[in-house]
Amino acid sequence: MSGQHNAPLRVARLIATRAGDAERGTEVRMRADDARMRLIEDGELVWVHGPRRQELATVRIDDTLPRGDVVLRDVAGASPSEIITLVKAAYGTPRNPGLV
Repeated sequence: MSGQHNAPLRVARLIATRAGDAERGTEVRMRADDARMRLIEDGELVWVHGPRRQELATVRIDDTLPRGDVVLRDVAGASPSEIITLVKAAYGTPRNPGLV
């Protein structure tokens, strides 16, 4: 993937959940236009590449965020204001493999 399609993103905020929380698990919230540029759709898995580690997370579209910013939930090894990149976990795989 070229640098044009995988421009760096800034971590605007981190969300850490607890065992009793209704919504848990790794998640990346980003704008629709930032996702579209990376060929990513809502609900897809992506690799979050941070300065210390990489982790799989689900993408959720949130157009209230400023362009170039993301919110990470339960992604270890990232801090606010750090720069990350996202890489689609599986190219060529349908989003809903059961629906052909």
